[in-house]
Amino acid sequence: MEHAITRRDFLGAAGISAASMLAPCCAASKSAREKRLNVLFITTDDLGLQLSCYGETLINTPNIDKLADGGVQFRVAYVAQASCSPSRSAMFTGLHTHSTGQYGLTNTGFSLHPGLRDKTIPNVLKAAGYYTGIIGKLHVAPEESFKFDFRDTNSGRTRQVRWVAQRVETFLKQAGRQPFFLMVNYSDPHAFRRPEDPRQWHFPPQVDGLPANPLPPGEKTLFAFQQIDTPQQRVRTAGYYNAVQRLDDGIGMLMNVLERHAHREDTLVIFIGDHGPPFARGKTTVYEAGIRIPFIVRWPGVSRPIKSNAMVSTIDILPTILDATGVPPTGKMHGRSLRAALQNPDAPWREYLVAEFHFHGSRPFYPRRAIRDHRYKLIHNLLAGRAKPSTGIDADMAYQTSQQSRYDGTPIRRAFDTFADPPEFELYDLREDPVEFNNLAGKPEYRAIQERLTEALLEYRRQTDDPFLDPAFMKRIARQASSGKNAGK
Repeated sequence: MEHAITRRDFLGAAGISAASMLAPCCAASKSAREKRLNVLFITTDDLGLQLSCYGETLINTPNIDKLADGGVQFRVAYVAQASCSPSRSAMFTGLHTHSTGQYGLTNTGFSLHPGLRDKTIPNVLKAAGYYTGIIGKLHVAPEESFKFDFRDTNSGRTRQVRWVAQRVETFLKQAGRQPFFLMVNYSDPHAFRRPEDPRQWHFPPQVDGLPANPLPPGEKTLFAFQQIDTPQQRVRTAGYYNAVQRLDDGIGMLMNVLERHAHREDTLVIFIGDHGPPFARGKTTVYEAGIRIPFIVRWPGVSRPIKSNAMVSTIDILPTILDATGVPPTGKMHGRSLRAALQNPDAPWREYLVAEFHFHGSRPFYPRRAIRDHRYKLIHNLLAGRAKPSTGIDADMAYQTSQQSRYDGTPIRRAFDTFADPPEFELYDLREDPVEFNNLAGKPEYRAIQERLTEALLEYRRQTDDPFLDPAFMKRIARQASSGKNAGK
């Protein structure tokens, strides 16, 4: 087969050294050891690239833009899996979801493998003398295994961004002069259930008067990755944008608290979304709208204000934090410290970026793998022809609308039909088709590209010990999922 990839070549291209697979190198600088850098890790629920610093024009996000202007803004960043608990498990461990055991949401019984429970960010930093805290959503099981000194996981209140700022103020006072790790998890822009009817999900235009100037529904608020136009969809997408504006207000308040406590210059700040928007072809898929997120890092004394083309992943978060704090790693990780990419926009980095999917709830089980380079992306649907993915997320009706006669014969219908019943392989030219409407897999003129990416994906799965390569394991998980039993036990 053409474009054969050796093990050494692939590991280098993917940003993995042979040594890092056994004990990743996160060598701490002398200054990091002496100054005991603090860490502020900010996650935002269901936030894609709908920020003005990432090119959004319908709304302005000046506070997040300011954070990006003061640090490194990565143009291409993936979560490990576009579902909350699995995504967060990868952040906490530096491993892809296929290695964490958290294949789906915690409320369906999935949890971290026992051997990983003392190797998460707060546990490792607490053992190193850090005061650890969390505000908002944790959503990785078992939650009691996470060693936070300060814990306020009332995620329902984190839309009240003034309240979040007040809790951060309390945490910093309690931390005193001790080095700290604080994880702040905003609920926005996640949809939430209507109190009067929990079967319905919505995005309120305002919460506590924020945003001050809500964006009204309209044709322009529709998402390019869907292109579905109904009055209901206009209301949903406008509501999502207003949640993003409220989030931005909260980030401004949060950063003001950090600066009032004189922690701007001694705190590593990492800002991400935990996956993309809760709309069909976004969240719970491996399309760009699901797995691609904003990723901003400000590391005092190391990063400089740049926009980086390095392809990064949330599996890089733990290795970066360990490097910055001078804490040695406790085991293997698939990610790597971002230090080099933060210092130099031209630093050698990954040629390939990988993401995956298994479950959201307990079913359906629809495992996928995706790999991209700087232009092309391959999706491997592991159970194509034997199972189908879910077509809905958080009451979004885009798929059902796409089946109306007005979409007959359109690229929109073809894209949603592929989404609902995918072939084994999908291939997209992300430069010419960023919304992934035109599947190129199987076309003769793209054969060499498809073969190269297929080989690279298989090699990556082998090197990261993907258990879903084992047909017996795959069958067992599929059987447990179809029976309704917990596939994570």
